[in-house]
Amino acid sequence: MRKYLHVLGIGIQNTLVYRVNFLFRAAFGLIPLMGTLFVWRTIYADKAPGDLVGSYTLGAMVSYYLLVTFVDALTAVAEDDWQIAADIKDGNISQFLLKPVDYLTYRLCLYVSGRAIYTPMALVPVAIFAWTQRAYFAVPPDLTATLGFVAATLLAGLLQFFLAYTSALLAFWVLDVSTFIFILFAFEYLASGHLFPLDILPPWLTQALYFTPYPYLCHFPVSIYLGRVSGAELGQGLALQSLWVGLGYGLARFVWSRGIRRYSAAGG
Repeated sequence: MRKYLHVLGIGIQNTLVYRVNFLFRAAFGLIPLMGTLFVWRTIYADKAPGDLVGSYTLGAMVSYYLLVTFVDALTAVAEDDWQIAADIKDGNISQFLLKPVDYLTYRLCLYVSGRAIYTPMALVPVAIFAWTQRAYFAVPPDLTATLGFVAATLLAGLLQFFLAYTSALLAFWVLDVSTFIFILFAFEYLASGHLFPLDILPPWLTQALYFTPYPYLCHFPVSIYLGRVSGAELGQGLALQSLWVGLGYGLARFVWSRGIRRYSAAGG
């Protein structure tokens, strides 16, 4: 365990080198959010106060996108997938095959250390922007929603990492994984609720998406915070999210075991 704590420390030190970069990335990352809110304000402009789009008032819609930005800051994979693919392509994982270090745990420690530094930096501009929109920002309806949101966000982070890790392992079979990563990112952006709340879609389509892991990356935690998921539905959703995390972990281990059989490196 001590070696992985050391990896966490090294990851934090490396990430701190780029703290100003993270701050600017988070600040300029608010530009798409402002554009999205401008579009939704235009949509609601011709409606009476309290009118709904789907099941959302303007205030609920603004809260939704602010929370999406918050969850994304906590859970998003930055460059981990690209770095994993580069390790395979450049032969850097050879050292992990010769040492008592589990590569998945090593990468998970780097992911956690990166989030630990990036999140406080990212939340500075997000908090300032949320303050300007405080008239619309909602608070959790009760303690259960708060605790459920925390648990769902932590699980979303693990699921996000396992999906990115597994997609990066395609580098065992192909020379350039960028196309696959961009395709998966595009589908995730739509199916996770980043672009719009999934429950404004036709019910059959929303239910179909919940047979995939993507809604549990963003839409599900935000829905808990807003009080749209509660009671038995909350418990069932957390159980399914935990199941997807377990499946993601199992798939990551399986793809690694298959890929390492194809791996070869010379020199060093």
